[in-house]
Amino acid sequence: MNALELECLGAELERVRPIKDIGRVCAVEGNLLRVRGLNTVARIGDLLRVQLHEGQEISGEVIQLHGKDITMLPDNAPDGVSIGDPVSLRDQIGIAPANSWVGRIIDPYGNPLDGKPLLRGSEVRPLKSSPPPPAARRALGDRLETGMSVFNTMLPIVKGQRIGLFAGSGVGKSSLMGQFARHMTGDIAVIALIGERGRELREFVEHVLGPEGLARSVVIAATSDQSPLVRRRCALAAMTVAEHFRDQGKHVIFMADSITRFAEAHREVAVASGEMPALRGYPPSTSHMIMSLCERAGPGMDGQGDITGIFSVLVAGSDMDEPIADILRGVLDGHVVLDRKIAERGRYPAVDLLRSVSRSLPHCAKDTENAAISEARRLLGAYEQSATMIRAGLYTSGSDPLLDVAIAAWPELDTYLADSTSPSIENAFAKLTLLLRRAGSRGV
Repeated sequence: MNALELECLGAELERVRPIKDIGRVCAVEGNLLRVRGLNTVARIGDLLRVQLHEGQEISGEVIQLHGKDITMLPDNAPDGVSIGDPVSLRDQIGIAPANSWVGRIIDPYGNPLDGKPLLRGSEVRPLKSSPPPPAARRALGDRLETGMSVFNTMLPIVKGQRIGLFAGSGVGKSSLMGQFARHMTGDIAVIALIGERGRELREFVEHVLGPEGLARSVVIAATSDQSPLVRRRCALAAMTVAEHFRDQGKHVIFMADSITRFAEAHREVAVASGEMPALRGYPPSTSHMIMSLCERAGPGMDGQGDITGIFSVLVAGSDMDEPIADILRGVLDGHVVLDRKIAERGRYPAVDLLRSVSRSLPHCAKDTENAAISEARRLLGAYEQSATMIRAGLYTSGSDPLLDVAIAAWPELDTYLADSTSPSIENAFAKLTLLLRRAGSRGV
């Protein structure tokens, strides 16, 4: 056992408490439990455990404090709870990440999900910490290799950038995140799977992420059948793990799938706490919760690393104006829209380039590269505007010189956007430039 493992083991022993604070259930109000006897020691967010008569247990979290008692939101329905059942205070608001978590799958409390033992780190970090001071943060860094031509050129991602993936279900969002985890330049990937279907966890780890991606990743998962407390904690715990590695000077790729489920979990907890819905059913605190999470990603201060954030958003019916999508668009440094119609005709990633934007442009690209990006967007825009007329055979060649070039370029551009074998940024731009030059000569 090395020195680091001994330090972690010592920290585990220090957390063992010989004396536990015990309260009693005094009322059951719907799905909430009132507990008496812990009001002077419990804090908002503390974890509690109810011991039932049958030897079973129910865990939960403190969501309200009163004069003589506290309100607990249990993880499961309070079936079997009776007045007088003992309630113990677990006292675990934070999480203690460790470097040995790389390559592991854990739950939002730091417990292993892959069946192997796991030691926690020596420092317990709060789940809700402040981002680096705005005036002390570095600027965005260099462009990152992604292995995909569209992100190496027209939608570049730079170190410390935060982007959103906006898509409906089944459009290839998880596969795209797996591509980022395997190929994007970075030291560590921290992946939060929030509210995923249980069967998809193993499928994502083994087939989408793969051994290569898992070897440099920490996966934090909370499945859809778990309580809103656990699902909400998943995103917060994952960001805390990312900050642990950032503070060591490492470049962390943080991915959350999805922020929509994070917001839905927060809505359930907030409404149970007495907050009234306001934003199309979401409580007012939803905006602050999402913005606080996103602001923790980004460039660090001098001496720290960076957290490059990729946040996926489920948009029903491609409604980019629904509350969660609207909040995220305003706080992120770019958004990528995945379109179901593009996926249905077999092009992956199904990126709708004309509705997507990277706010790292034009500063992260050279003048010649920006010119190639602008030309490609111009041609795609011209084709899109006249697509119905072209497919109906109503357009006569030679009527519009720009459209002639766009028609000549479109098949190759569409294939280019699906290219996931780009070895480098330079190679991707060379391909794009050659493609545009050939289209220009054919369209004349």
